[in-house]
Amino acid sequence: MFGFDPSDFIPYMIFAIPIIAIVGGITLAIVRTLGRQRLIELAQQERIAAIQRGIEPSKLPALPLMADDDDLTPGISPAERDRRRSQGLLIGGVVTFAAGAGLSSFLAVIQSEERAWAVGLIPIMIGLALLLSAWIVAPKGGQR
Repeated sequence: MFGFDPSDFIPYMIFAIPIIAIVGGITLAIVRTLGRQRLIELAQQERIAAIQRGIEPSKLPALPLMADDDDLTPGISPAERDRRRSQGLLIGGVVTFAAGAGLSSFLAVIQSEERAWAVGLIPIMIGLALLLSAWIVAPKGGQR
């Protein structure tokens, strides 16, 4: 009746993937922020109730912070947080560097006359940047 063929709609489905990813990411960020806010609100209410019962505020645990996921981990020191962050960057850098080196080697073997191996330089450089950032944020001196 309208001349609508469902197969005409199929090429536009490729746009659904990035739209769903973006909306999902924004939704996740909102839900995470609301969860953190609720956690802090509950901690404040608990703190007020304890103070009303006569407990000294200095004996109460510190309120959770909103800055990072690691800050909400109870009992973690700033040095431990920095060590974990550095370790995560180090692992990511090694894996990305190795993937880039493997991709370059693979393309060099398959296409020996072409310069396709240079595609592997992109993940290699990303891996080196991650390794450099792991070295920069690693705890220095007596913090280890």
